[in-house]
Amino acid sequence: MKKVKIKNSTKEFTVGKIVCVGRNYAEHARELGNEVPKFPIIFLKPPSTLIYDGDNIFHPSYSNEMHHEVELVLLIGKSVKNASDEEAENAIIGYGVGLDMTLRDLQNEYRKEGNPWTLAKSFDTCAVISEFVLKEEYKITGKEEIELLKNGNIQQKSSIDKMIFPPAEIVKYISERMTLEPGDLIYTGTPQGVSKVEKGDVLKSRIEHIAEIENIIE
Repeated sequence: MKKVKIKNSTKEFTVGKIVCVGRNYAEHARELGNEVPKFPIIFLKPPSTLIYDGDNIFHPSYSNEMHHEVELVLLIGKSVKNASDEEAENAIIGYGVGLDMTLRDLQNEYRKEGNPWTLAKSFDTCAVISEFVLKEEYKITGKEEIELLKNGNIQQKSSIDKMIFPPAEIVKYISERMTLEPGDLIYTGTPQGVSKVEKGDVLKSRIEHIAEIENIIE
């Protein structure tokens, strides 16, 4: 079973569900030709797909267009169902930086055919995660920069407050549809600037005051 670590601590959480939000930055929705959503778009990744800072990201042979998506990730610390605003905020105990790797060619093909695009989002090494900063140690303000560099060049750069749906609202929405439990992770969406990666590319992903990770495409 996969675990996540807490920064400056020996504490770990066993990962349960990985719940992801799509199109949560307006400019990212527009760059892919999508409408800005009126409610969070939710999909899942299996915990087995999770890897960590320094691990290599495997490029599947059956895709010709894998994209990087840097994201703020929430760590859930208590069970919550049909959460109030306060309960949703209190359920979040930590923040991390993650990568949601996406097989864009497969996703476009599945969407065109009206089929689920699970396999474009769920494959080995498609979910990268950093250590987590506990909210009691650092509470996000929304002004934090989120960015990704590919081979030293900035590809994605924005700030957390550009999210359409903020963290507590996302937790509240998800909890109305499924129970969230300790160890669940929520990937909150990516800003504009996603691009194709090739084998050998080096990705550096960071969120100001929270974490930084580096991974190579294999």
